[in-house]
Parts: sequence; structure tokens; C-alpha cells
Amino acid sequence: MPPHRPTPPVHNEAEALPGLFDFQINGFGGVDFQMDDLDEKDLLRATRSLRRHGVAGLFVAFITDTIDRLCRRLECMEKLRTKNADIGAILLGYHLEGPWLSPAPGYCGAHPPAKMRAPSAAEFQLLQSAAGGGVRLITLAPEWPGAIDFIALLAAAGVHVSLGHTQAGEADIDAAISAGARFCTHLGNGVPGLLPRHDNVVQRLLARDELTACFIPDGVHLPPFTLQNFFRAKPPGRVLFTTDAMAGAGAPPGCYTLGDVSVRIGTDGVARAPGDSGLAGSTLTPDEGVRRVCRYLRLPQDEARRLWSIEPARMFGVELGSNTAP
Repeated sequence: MPPHRPTPPVHNEAEALPGLFDFQINGFGGVDFQMDDLDEKDLLRATRSLRRHGVAGLFVAFITDTIDRLCRRLECMEKLRTKNADIGAILLGYHLEGPWLSPAPGYCGAHPPAKMRAPSAAEFQLLQSAAGGGVRLITLAPEWPGAIDFIALLAAAGVHVSLGHTQAGEADIDAAISAGARFCTHLGNGVPGLLPRHDNVVQRLLARDELTACFIPDGVHLPPFTLQNFFRAKPPGRVLFTTDAMAGAGAPPGCYTLGDVSVRIGTDGVARAPGDSGLAGSTLTPDEGVRRVCRYLRLPQDEARRLWSIEPARMFGVELGSNTAP
């Protein structure tokens, strides 16, 4: 049976919905946002490509690296954002996915485990200063020493906290939620290929109604039948979607980068590190994400669009404008 979600009545308003909002984009249109030498021309090319795919707003996602390099990238991005009004209109904040993640094999995903560390309030202040106050979302593993106090600090500062790349136990998750964590990053991914059948972090996080689960609906990160089951498991209003797009999204097959990671995009459109079957971001575009959510979950188009636009914008406190390319 198709999943059922009660929805308020709508009156042909899909056309009037704002553009799409994606809170986890690492790169797009052949441009890696993790580059140290990113320039205005390349960033403008990427954001214009995103607009052509229906995007009105995004959070640039930065993956695990040293604090110094992350600060430099945030400073560079913030200068470009404030200098160019077209870029600033679509780039609405930053998502730090690391370096406060689990370095354990499988849980670290495509992130460099050697650069992972326990959270630090002082390091966060450096990063937030470099971002001009624009860090809006942080993914972390709550099992690190000091992580719970760190989550409380972020929540008090108005920064959203998502749990991901984690092997947290129930007590860690309880404490993280009490401290202010509200989301799960690409739930079902960032874990080893082999887990205990029942007692594992995917099931622990999926069961928590307090947490909004974020899924990558490309059919690769989660098979459609798994996405259906996960979607059914969450209460209404507790699911969002993201692409976790990297530079190869909106670009032809070939070789790209995700920070220091070389990524190969085959004709199947899957982003893989060379010599490794592991995934390294996705090539899903947000407009295609809407279509796949409709197809995989049998949702009406207006509901699928809401989950890619109005709902994430509301949860992350951003306002969306037009998605018309300048």
C-alpha cells in the first residue's frame, strides 16, 4: 500500500509555491564549494545552474577538514556572497558537516577520519566569525566528550543541530535531544554496510519522534523500498529531503572533487571515490528530487514540493524568494 499522509486541502497552489530549498549542497554544476581558490565567476555559474533547477535558497555544506581550512573557506564564501547580490540572494547560510563526527570505520563515510575531533566552543566561535554569523546548521556525533554541552551552546545561539555520522547509544541520543538537537542528517547513510539487525543507530534515530529525519531520495543512498519504510515510520511533519549534492550534480559524467576526495561520476550518475564502492555525496538535483519523491512515495506533487521548499525553510528559519534565474 502507498504511504498515507494527511494533508490540508490545496487549491492548485503548486504553481504558487516558492522555489526549492536545499540545506546540504557541497557543490553543483561542476563547481566544488570546498575549493580553497573558489572565485566569483565559478560560484555564480553554480548558483545560476541551481536556479535553473528550481532552487531559490540553499545552505552551502562544508565537510570535515582542519579548522584553519574551514575558516578560510567560510571567509571566502562569505566575501563572495556579500559582494554579489545574485549569489547572496540564494546562498542563505552554511551547514558544517564535521569535523565533530565519528571517525570510526563506516561511520565516517567519505570524510577524513584523521581530521575529526571532539567539539570545541572556541573552534565554533572561530568558524562562526569567519562565516559572518552565517553558520545555521551543524551535523555532529553526540557521543564525543563535551558534545552535549556543545549542543546546548549551539541551540542557545540559534544554530540548528543534526545528528549524523554517529554511533550514538540511546543515552547519547536522549541527552542530545534534551540539549536541543532536532534533526538527523541523511538518515540511513554514514553508517557501516554491516550493522546489528535490530539494535543499531539507524533504528535508534528513526524511532525518535522528536527528531526530523532528512533523507537523500536519489534511489541510491536509500533504495526506494527502504525510503518508503523510513517515511512511514516518521510522524507527519518529521521528514525533510536533501540532495547532499556535490560538484558532479547538474554536470556530465567525469571526475570531480569533494574537498580533498577525488570522485568519479559514471554513466549511472553515482558519485564514488575511485577504487571504493562507497558513496561520496550525490548527483541528485533538487527538481529531480521532487520528481523522485512523487514517484517513490506516491505523493502528490504539491506535497512533495512543500517538503522541498516551504517545510525546510520554515524549520530552518529562512525566507525563500523567486527561483527565477537572474
